[in-house]
Amino acid sequence: MSALTATAMNPPRRRRLRAVPLIAGVTLALLALQLGHWQTRRAAEKTALQAEYLAPARSQPQALGTGSPAESPAEWQTVELRGQWHVAGSILLDNRVHGGRAGYHVITPLQLTEPGVRVLVNRGWVPASPDRARLPEITTPDGPVTVTGRVRHPADKPFTLGAEAAAPAGIVWQNLDLQRYRAASQAAVADFYLQQTSAAVDGLIRDWPQPDAGIERHRGYAVQWYALALLATALTLWYVWNAFRSIQRDKRTHH
Repeated sequence: MSALTATAMNPPRRRRLRAVPLIAGVTLALLALQLGHWQTRRAAEKTALQAEYLAPARSQPQALGTGSPAESPAEWQTVELRGQWHVAGSILLDNRVHGGRAGYHVITPLQLTEPGVRVLVNRGWVPASPDRARLPEITTPDGPVTVTGRVRHPADKPFTLGAEAAAPAGIVWQNLDLQRYRAASQAAVADFYLQQTSAAVDGLIRDWPQPDAGIERHRGYAVQWYALALLATALTLWYVWNAFRSIQRDKRTHH
């Protein structure tokens, strides 16, 4: 059987522009484009939100010496406290990592001169000993001190594990829980704590992370969605072009 006869008996299968793959490609491109726009808008919203965070953090320290401490200052606001350290009320927050090393955050209440209440202060990070039973020795200044820092509001119900979930014991805690601290210390403390930024000769490291609203994460997602939209568009155009060329070849062959 000749090649011509075989071709006549089994004509080549024509490629047609089918609706299903075309619609699927266009739909995927449009969906990915919309999701990219949405992530871009979220990044813009988070940028504005982070600007709100940073505004009080970059403001001049405000002395907290009048008014009721129950009226908590704004989150990240920089304040200045005057008082005296109450060392006996100190606790250590466990499992705090800095530079790849495990350690503790040192929390010490500051007895304010005015209005006569205590504010918990996160004074900084200290490395843990290889022997976990051996706690670090913390140097604490005596007498009146002036402390500058950023206002933070702890979680209402921080997540805890083990026995501490029922009642924290000792000075090593997993998280800062103001309600449990008040119950354990029988002391009235403010509804916020301070992240100390002022220098002190105590050997503690105060390398606090800046407020992060997750802007880069949304931008990264947006880039991925836009890339997918571009890929879907390119593949759809490639499919249309190939189908069109196939149709043109078929027309020329049959003519």
